[in-house]
Amino acid sequence: MADYRNSMELSKGATDTRANFDRYWDSRGLDAQLAELHDLESDMERPDFWDDADRARGISMKKADLEKRLEPWKVMRSELTDFPDLIELTLEEYDNEKDAVESLGKDLAGLNERLEGLLMAEALNGEDDSRNAIVTINSGAGGTESQDWADMLLRMYSRWFEDRGFRTETLDLQDGEEAGIKAASLMVKGENAFGYLKSENGVHRLVRISPFDSNKRRHTSFASVHVAPDIDDSIEIDVEEKDLRVDTYRASGAGGQHINKTDSAIRITHIPTGVVVQCQNERSQHKNRSTAMKMLKARLYEMEKAKLTEDAESRAGEKRDVAWGSQIRSYVFHPYKMVKDLRTGYETGNVEGVMDGNLDGFVEAYLKSLAGIWEKTGPIEDVE
Repeated sequence: MADYRNSMELSKGATDTRANFDRYWDSRGLDAQLAELHDLESDMERPDFWDDADRARGISMKKADLEKRLEPWKVMRSELTDFPDLIELTLEEYDNEKDAVESLGKDLAGLNERLEGLLMAEALNGEDDSRNAIVTINSGAGGTESQDWADMLLRMYSRWFEDRGFRTETLDLQDGEEAGIKAASLMVKGENAFGYLKSENGVHRLVRISPFDSNKRRHTSFASVHVAPDIDDSIEIDVEEKDLRVDTYRASGAGGQHINKTDSAIRITHIPTGVVVQCQNERSQHKNRSTAMKMLKARLYEMEKAKLTEDAESRAGEKRDVAWGSQIRSYVFHPYKMVKDLRTGYETGNVEGVMDGNLDGFVEAYLKSLAGIWEKTGPIEDVE
């Protein structure tokens, strides 16, 4: 909370908060939405409004959605408008200006927190943010080094999922030849799972002294994390059988004697896109195929969404700062300790904490950047 020493500083703080609020209000086109709400209310007052029941229900639902979104903004605007009067009244009420300023400072801090909460809620209000997520980790080139790094990421995310109360189900796990994993796929279930995990989509880089190098040299390893929403049957994804190559193989993970003695695991390759999904968590080949198809459709759905976004930005003359699937974060263990997000610039020297699942700072910085409340302090350079 800002420490205001006198009423002049407090008034300036309130003015700055109102300016920020007005900027966010304008950037979200809330005046136009208020006008639209007024038009809908006028339409609903017409005597023939319910003559077309389907149209009336659609308008009623739209009105309710607009009211739900606009109400907290309207309440906050009213409170910020009244805040200068509150300063004046409170200063009159208190005998000591310092006590009055301290009390008002807490009120203003509360308004700022609520504003940030509104913006963060919008960052988690995407079409698929409320869905569960399918997370796939793949080791990059580099054999044992990258496979060990992929396993470290799996451990990091598993701890973060546990801390957030997310439930997980392992869909596929491919062990490395000597250490680590080649790939892993998890179903992550929980409130806004995809909304939070979309921040992790991309390539993650590790720089460290390799425990597998007898000469103790520094190595750089890569692993990719792909996150897709768990789509339901209401979303139709057309996948033709002729575009699929389906391979079966013997499952290598836990599951008892039966799962290790039958070719129950499934690998599906979508030939037009090159997307490959695998599943071996069930003893039944049929169930593994069903889950693998669900994973494939989720990947294709997310790819199509990304393509539409890129096309729209291209038509608008916009250029994205970070390409889909590109490097997003560096984890440096040597010659110094730092984890740095290359999109937001958020960084920490607490490498051990991050690897133990302390990812909230990175996730929140990404969501704030989507909401327009996180700004880079300068050009973000890669971490050597």
